[in-house]
Amino acid sequence: MRIPRVYVDQPLNHGQITTLTDNAAHYITRVLRMGEGRPLTLFNGQGGEHHGCIVDTDKKTVRVQLEAFVDEDRESPLNIELAIGLSRGERWDFVLQKATELGVNRIIPLMTERTEVKLKGDRLEKKQQHWQQIGISACEQSQRNRLPELASLTSLESHLDKAAGAVKFVLHHRGKQGLSAQPSPENVSLLIGPEGGLSEREIEAAQAMGFQPLTLGPRVLRTETAPIVAISLLQYLWGDL
Repeated sequence: MRIPRVYVDQPLNHGQITTLTDNAAHYITRVLRMGEGRPLTLFNGQGGEHHGCIVDTDKKTVRVQLEAFVDEDRESPLNIELAIGLSRGERWDFVLQKATELGVNRIIPLMTERTEVKLKGDRLEKKQQHWQQIGISACEQSQRNRLPELASLTSLESHLDKAAGAVKFVLHHRGKQGLSAQPSPENVSLLIGPEGGLSEREIEAAQAMGFQPLTLGPRVLRTETAPIVAISLLQYLWGDL
C-alpha cells in the first residue's frame, strides 16, 4: 500500500505527537480520507522526512505519532535556477509542476516584453499562493523533501543583474550552440521567454550579462515544453538523471 506524503509548515521532532491543522488536516481527512492507525510520511522542507502513524482525527485536527526520521533529501548535485516569462493559466502551472519534479531549486516568474499576463495586488498574491501549492504538491508526489524557492514576479532587467548561476544560458532557437561542449558546472541559470519568446533586444541584453545562447535543436518548442527539455538535458549531463 502506498503511504501518502504530506508537507507541513511546522517543526517536526522524532518521537513526538504532532498536531496538524488547516490545509494539512483537511487534506488528510477530507481528500485522502485517512483515519486512526493509518501510516503517513510528513516533511517540512528542512530536509529529510518523518514516518509516522495517525493517532486520532476530528473535523479540524489530525494528531500524528512521529516514529522514524529518514535523512534523505533526493536533491540533485546540480543547482538549477529557472527564470521564465510568465505564461497563461495551465501552461504556467505545468511548468511549475514539472520543473519541481525535475529538481529545479529556484523558479523566477518574469515580466518580459511579450508577457501577456498582467498581475498585481490581491490577484498577484492569490496567484503566488496558488503557485506555491503547486510546488508543494509536486514535492509530495516526486518525494522531494525540500521545496524549490519560488521568487516574486520580477522584471527581466532586474533578474539579469541577479542571476546566480556559474554558467548562464538563454534559450535562443535561432542559435547554434548546444550543451555538449560545456564544462560540468555545479549551478546553472536558465532563462526562457514566454509565449512568443524573448525579443532580440532581450536576448542581446542577456548575452551582455554573460548568458550564453542555447538551442535545443531545429524545432521551435512551446514555452511550457522548452524548460522541461532543457532541465532534463541539464540533469542528464550534469545532475542525477
